[in-house]
Parts: sequence; structure tokens; C-alpha cells
Amino acid sequence: MTALPPQTGKTLGLVIDLDTCVGCHACVVACKGWNDQAYGAPLSDSDAYGADPSGTFLNRVHSYEVVPENGPAQHVHFPKSCLHCEDPPCVPVCPTGASYKRAEDGIVLVNEDACIGCGLCAWACPYGAREMDPSAGVMKKCTLCVDRIYNETLPEEDREPACVRTCPASARHFGDLGDPESAVSQLVAARGGIDLMPEQGTRPVNKYLPPRPRDSWSGETDVLAPFLDPVAEDPSGFLGWLDRTLGKL
Repeated sequence: MTALPPQTGKTLGLVIDLDTCVGCHACVVACKGWNDQAYGAPLSDSDAYGADPSGTFLNRVHSYEVVPENGPAQHVHFPKSCLHCEDPPCVPVCPTGASYKRAEDGIVLVNEDACIGCGLCAWACPYGAREMDPSAGVMKKCTLCVDRIYNETLPEEDREPACVRTCPASARHFGDLGDPESAVSQLVAARGGIDLMPEQGTRPVNKYLPPRPRDSWSGETDVLAPFLDPVAEDPSGFLGWLDRTLGKL
């Protein structure tokens, strides 16, 4: 996989809106399709059309039903991929230095030529965002489509991750989260964007915008619903639920 030299001083990442994600899996398909090309060989699949299929994906979408204490049940579709943490625990445990975080834009990558497939990085990642490709024998993960975002041969509108470009609900946003004036940073500020599992101390770059509960009669949303407080100090809050759910994946 090759990429043009990146610009400097950025903290690139995704903002994912859990309020508008419809769980269509278009981002999953687009991610797998693009990275099949980028890696030079298909991401492994086993019995893809059989009764017990499995495969290597760099982005997955999990769907749940959330039942808050005060309000109707909601379906939440939760996309999951590498969060490109500021303090990625996958990097220091790698015995060969294959896992690394780029200083120029904050993207966490794997040098597959140096990866020995030991799986320590997957063990260290609290988000379950790394996948072993059994055919290649190496760990693979979201690259933020580094081969797209700096590719000057592509139209400018295509220089964003495949998942963002494809999302029909515009639930995925890409940009510089290190710039407080960027569109993604302003979106996080306006909607109370949250870090996933902040107690882990990884300081994930990617942010999630919490879902807003619908009034059971009017369909109106309440942005300030207490059970979706971004701080999630209440163990019954949305983040507490999500943390417990992720722990079972």
C-alpha cells in the first residue's frame, strides 16, 4: 500500500453519529471493497455464503436495543473500527514495532512486513478493533484509507475514507480533530461528542455523537436527555451500557 506524503500537524479521525446511523452496512461493504484493492489481495473470508461464515473486516456495525429508564426503547447501530488513539495501547506491546502511530497526522497503522501475527496488539486494544487475517498471517486494521485521503489522482471529493464517502445517511464525518475550528471539531462540540470508554486512558481520536431519544408520540428529539449524558457518570447511562456491551463482544 502506497500513499503520497501527508501534510503535517493534523489529528485525523472520524466522528460517527449514532443518531443517524441506520445500520445499513454500506460502510462495511465499502471498507472491505476498497481495502481488498489497497492491500493487494482480498481480505480473507471463510465459507462466505455458508451456514457459518467468517471473514476479516476493518469496520463492523453492531446493532442493539437500548431500553432507558425513562423513555421508549431505541435501536442503536454502533459502527466499530480503530479509534486511532492518542495513546494507543497496541503500539508499545508490539514486539517488532509493526504497530505505530504517525506523527504527521495521528493515524495508527501496521507495517505488515514487520508483523509476526502474535496478536498482542489485539489483546491490548480495549475496543476489539484489530483483526487477524488468517490467510496473510498478519494483523489488519482501519487505516483511515490513507491511500485515498492523500491520493491526488482522485477527485478531491473522493479523498476521504471509503466508509465516509459511501454512508447514505451522512452518519460518518472525517476531518482534523486537532483543529478546534474544523467542521468535525465543531460538530463534536455542538452535539456533545464522546470518547468511547474514557476510563481506559487511550484518548481515542474518533468521537461518537450520542443518539437522541424520540418522544414516543411526537417523534421529537430531546438532545439533553439525562440518560445520554456524555459524561456517563451514571452506570445506567448510555455509555455505561455500551461499555458493558462491548465487553461481551
